[in-house]
Amino acid sequence: MTRYEQLAQQLREQIRTGIWQEGDKLPSLRETVRRSGLSLMTVLSAYQLLESQGWIRSRPQSGYFVAPAREATRYLSPPQPLLPAETVDINAFIFSLLQAGNDPDCVALGSAFPDASLFPQHQLSRSLIKVARQMPSQGAGVTLPPGCADLRRSIAQRYAARGMEISPDEIVITSGALEALNLGLQALTRPGDWVVVESPAFYGALQAIERFQLKAVAVATDPQQGMDLDALAQALRQYPIKACWLMSHCQNPLGGTMPAAGKQRLLALLAEHGVGLVEDDVYGELYAGLEPPLPVKAWDKEGRVLHCGSFSKTLATGFRIGWVAAGQQVDAIQRLQLMSTLSTSAPMQLALADYLSSHRYDKHLHTLRRTLEQRKHIFHRAIQRAFPDVVRVYYAEGSYFLWLELPAYCCATRLYWRALEEGITIAPGRMFAADEQYRHCFRLNASLPWDPRSETAIRRLAELVGELIAAGPPA
Repeated sequence: MTRYEQLAQQLREQIRTGIWQEGDKLPSLRETVRRSGLSLMTVLSAYQLLESQGWIRSRPQSGYFVAPAREATRYLSPPQPLLPAETVDINAFIFSLLQAGNDPDCVALGSAFPDASLFPQHQLSRSLIKVARQMPSQGAGVTLPPGCADLRRSIAQRYAARGMEISPDEIVITSGALEALNLGLQALTRPGDWVVVESPAFYGALQAIERFQLKAVAVATDPQQGMDLDALAQALRQYPIKACWLMSHCQNPLGGTMPAAGKQRLLALLAEHGVGLVEDDVYGELYAGLEPPLPVKAWDKEGRVLHCGSFSKTLATGFRIGWVAAGQQVDAIQRLQLMSTLSTSAPMQLALADYLSSHRYDKHLHTLRRTLEQRKHIFHRAIQRAFPDVVRVYYAEGSYFLWLELPAYCCATRLYWRALEEGITIAPGRMFAADEQYRHCFRLNASLPWDPRSETAIRRLAELVGELIAAGPPA
């Protein structure tokens, strides 16, 4: 991180913690130069970065001031705290949307994956070629659960670097995080059991609930703070919950990260009721700030948290390699995997193990996080300028998603089909709930490069949104 980025990060943290509040005048450039020992150009670059990100505003002849809160963090139409569903039927809808939008010529604002050009494809290809040549002598023994020993050891070392003691023997390599999550849910439940999910939730969780014939209690989730823990406590008292599935970091689709205190309370509530947690942490490496937030797993002393991760959102989308630190369920996960997919691709496991051994991953992640943050800010500002004022944009630090809320009478699914005709995809809110609660919302992917194609897509999407709003409520 450059010096001006470090200074900008320091000032952001001071604003977050209330040292500097809305409307406060920040120290002048020259005063900050004197206090910090940095050059005037470095300080100016830091202030300009914060201004571009919406944290501060400059006033001619007056200096820099803390900007108003960037966006309200509460919904215009708050979701219901608890929403039980004895039947979840969403897979056909998800399938139709994903199939229709699977066109490489579209501007993929609805994609769940980051821009693949940000990944070190050349280095990964070299690792894949290298291990392919060695496969005749090394291939045996890594195809069955729990997977490649070297890769599991590398993942365990990454946990250890964050102060978490997780044995490689607790880690099971899977075909992407979705398999890890599905196996975790399957290990904790039986058909007919109740499961807690977020509201809105990652659609893969809803598909898994439908597949395993489970019942869902959707708990309201805040764009900044995560799941409503008071509502969770009510759900645990009211229903015979067997498992909880949530994203503690960079939640999809909202983007928010649960504070550490919330994670500890969450774990305590689940432990009190004997409920296991499937922690979906595929975006955990895409945090904002200098230090990575700890997952709920970090406070788990009983092995009740199944912590699921993946390289698909940070390194290699096409490799489809994930894992689960399975705690008490490690044997059950391996048996279930053996009966379903049998194994995870041996060449892909070996290639990732080889790449991680080069110690280039953290440097790549640093660049990736910085690029995603910059692109997300650009998209955010462009949307604020182009979209009607009644549209609310929810911005959370980290990852690359933006969540947009239209007036309640609007249908984002209708917007999806209209945008698709223009070669633009979005992710309508109906994908993220078992009911119509978020039909007026949609998620955008802000990881794409900001170029004329992206700019045109945002402007056209804004026009379509304006037409939808102007049409008014259905008669």
